[in-house]
Amino acid sequence: MKIGSVEMYMGPSLLGAPDDLEKTIVEFIDGAEKKLDIAVQELDSWEIGKAIIRARRRKIPGRTARVRVNLVLEADYLTEHRTVHFDLDCESARLKRAGEHKDNRAIHDAILRSAIYVRSDFNPSIFHQKFIVRDGTSVLTGSTNFTNTGTHNNLNHVIIVHDKKVAKIYSKEFKEIRQGHFGKLNEGHDPAPPDVVVSDIPIRILFAPDHNPEMEIMKQMIKAKRRVDFAIFTFAQSSGIDDVMIKLASTKMLIRGALDGMMANQKWAASRTVHNAGAKLFKVSSQTVVGPNGKKHKLGKLHHKLMILDQQVIIAGSFNYTGPATRLNDENIIILGDLESTDKASIKAQKALAKFALAELNRIIEDHGKRLK
Repeated sequence: MKIGSVEMYMGPSLLGAPDDLEKTIVEFIDGAEKKLDIAVQELDSWEIGKAIIRARRRKIPGRTARVRVNLVLEADYLTEHRTVHFDLDCESARLKRAGEHKDNRAIHDAILRSAIYVRSDFNPSIFHQKFIVRDGTSVLTGSTNFTNTGTHNNLNHVIIVHDKKVAKIYSKEFKEIRQGHFGKLNEGHDPAPPDVVVSDIPIRILFAPDHNPEMEIMKQMIKAKRRVDFAIFTFAQSSGIDDVMIKLASTKMLIRGALDGMMANQKWAASRTVHNAGAKLFKVSSQTVVGPNGKKHKLGKLHHKLMILDQQVIIAGSFNYTGPATRLNDENIIILGDLESTDKASIKAQKALAKFALAELNRIIEDHGKRLK
């Protein structure tokens, strides 16, 4: 779905969603002409990994220099938690047993050999970002990790914005990430980035823990007058978002959400209390799905971090509804729209984008959801 310079993709297409997320990410990377700054929790997709290496090999138009690529990853997906045996008799030490996260490490090694700047995060909590800044003019973000499961088995979204001001906001965050200023090691509290308007759509971007995305989501919900729809992977009682939902549900406002089945069953989950307040909740559990191609595919997780307010405002990004997400993890949210907008062209653009997101949420509930009892 494209509204001028704002794009939204919902996937994966193998499970009946409209878009191929891996293709979307690869094409975005392939469009780089000068520079890529990539901050992502996990990378095990060979197609995305090859696109990153292709970018590094590409010459900058009109120059002999090549595209600069910087990459920061979560360290936990690059380590082996069990002893790995090496054959010391080999000319080069080769692994007898590949172990866990072998694709992560193999892609990491290939990227290092391509003279790409690579760092694992310094955050003792979770480095949970999923964004790319391309050429200082475009940003890709959303809920999707750059993995095979993230793009082919889990329900996710990607948002792309072509705008220099938006790119500048994410570039500033990436610079801080490279310096280790995030999570528990955050050395200051930067002011929230300025709001921008792109293709008539107001956009607000916030990063955790500096800007308290949880509070912003709660404030946005309070502005809603008719309904709150959402799809969320992790929704804990440690968040304040459930309290606002309970309050809104008591006013008979429609609160409807899709939850990951495994996470919704946890003792700490907010699913029961929100449900008991009158919200309509649906669990989406791991299952076999017959896709549009007629073949069977595995639906793994509902991995969205998505909210739609009054069929007009979208809150998306990497942020789960938990206390640690707002206090400790490195996260981002992007808000597309403003319920206080009065400009007709702006409202029309906002609603068109929200309609697309809500259509996919409706499909998820209808095709994969089971009503919480």
